[in-house]
Amino acid sequence: MTNLQLAIHFFLQLGIILLFCRVVGMIAARFGQPQVVAEMIAGVCLGPSLLGFFQPEISKALFPPESMKVLFPVSQLGLALYMFIVGLEFRMDIVRKRFASSVAVSLAGMAAPFVLGAAVGWYFWNHTQLFPKATSEQNAMIFMGASMCITAFPMLARIIHFKGLAGTTMGTVAIGAGAIDDAAAWGMLALVLASFNGDFSHAVLSIGGGLGYVALTHLVIRPALARYATGIEKRGKLSDGEYAFFLAMMCLGAWWTDRIELHAVFGAFVMGSAMPRGIVSRTLIERTQPLAVALILPLFFTYSGLNTRLGLLNSLHLWLLAAAILVAAILGKGVACWAAARASGISNKEAMGIGVLMNARGLMELIIIQIGLQRGIISAEIFAMLAIMAVITTLMASPIFERLVGTGTFKGEPDPGTEI
Repeated sequence: MTNLQLAIHFFLQLGIILLFCRVVGMIAARFGQPQVVAEMIAGVCLGPSLLGFFQPEISKALFPPESMKVLFPVSQLGLALYMFIVGLEFRMDIVRKRFASSVAVSLAGMAAPFVLGAAVGWYFWNHTQLFPKATSEQNAMIFMGASMCITAFPMLARIIHFKGLAGTTMGTVAIGAGAIDDAAAWGMLALVLASFNGDFSHAVLSIGGGLGYVALTHLVIRPALARYATGIEKRGKLSDGEYAFFLAMMCLGAWWTDRIELHAVFGAFVMGSAMPRGIVSRTLIERTQPLAVALILPLFFTYSGLNTRLGLLNSLHLWLLAAAILVAAILGKGVACWAAARASGISNKEAMGIGVLMNARGLMELIIIQIGLQRGIISAEIFAMLAIMAVITTLMASPIFERLVGTGTFKGEPDPGTEI
C-alpha cells in the first residue's frame, strides 16, 4: 500500500473499530459491565482469536500487516493521552487520609501477587519453552510478578465515584492502595526494561534518566507551571495556545521516557501528575478525555487484540497454565487485599469490597503486557494467558462487587475526618 492508501484504509479501520466497540458496549451494559470491558473484549474479537479464526480473508483485508505502521503510532498516542489523564487525576491527598490502611492493603496487594507471579515466572522459565531465549530467569520472575501486582487504577477510581464511595473508608483505602500498587508495579517494569539488554550502562541510563526526569518534572517544572497557572486562575480560562502548550509538555515527556527505553506511558503519566490543579487540570481532562477515550484509545485495544492469539493455547497443558495464572492473580490480589483490610480494622463488608476492586486489572494490565510483548520479554502465548487474566478479573469486578457489597450508592460510614 502507498502512504495515501494506508491513510484511506486507516479511516475504514477506525470506523469499524469504533462501531464494533459501541455495539459490544451496548451488550456489555446489559450485564452491568463498563465500556472499557467491552472494548477489551471487542479488541480480542477483532483479532486472530475470533475474526481471524473464522474469517481469515476478511481479517487480512481489514488489518493487513502494512497497516500496522499507522495503527500502532496512533494507538500509542491514545495510550499516552490516557496515561496523561490518569496523571492529572492522581491525588496524593487521598492516600494520606487513610495512610496506614492504604499502605497495609497496598503491601499485601504487592507482596502476595508478586511472590505468586514470580513463582509462576520461575516455573515457566525453568519447565516450559514459553519465555523467549533473550529473557533471563530474573527478568521473567520480576515481569510476571509486576504483571500480577497491577490494578485497574483508572477504572477503580471511576467505580468509586459512580458508586458514591468517595469519602468512605472503602473508597479512600482502595484508591490509595491502588495508586501505591501501580506506582510500584511500573517501577518494577522499568527495572525489567532497563536491565533486559544485559548492559549495565544501558540500565543505569534508563533508570537514572527516569529518576532524573521525575525529579526535574516535580522539582522544577511543576512549581514553574504552578506559578504560570496563577494567571490562568485569575483569568478563569485556559486558552487554545495554553492547551497546546500543556499537550506539548506531555509529548516531550513521553518522547524522553521512550527515548531512554522506559516507554512513553511513564513520561505521560509523570507529566500529568505535575500539571497545576484547578482550572488547568479540569480543562485538560474535559478537552482531552473525550477524544482520547472515545476515539483513539479503542485503537489500542484493537492493536492488543491483534496480538492476542488464543489459538496458540492449543493444548490442555497450556490452558491449565493460563488457569494457574488466573488463580494466582485472584488469590494474590483479591484475597490478600481483603485479609490486609480486615487486619487493619476495616469491616468485613468494606474489606470484601476493597479486595474485589483491587483485583480488577483492566487496561493497565494490557498496557504492561503489551510493553512486554513489544520488547520481546514475553512470548505471544504468555501474552494471551495474561490477556485472559486481565479480561476475566475485570469482568468479575462489577457483578461480584454488587453481590458482596450491594447495588446502587454505597451507604457505608464516611471516613473520619473526610469531607463528603
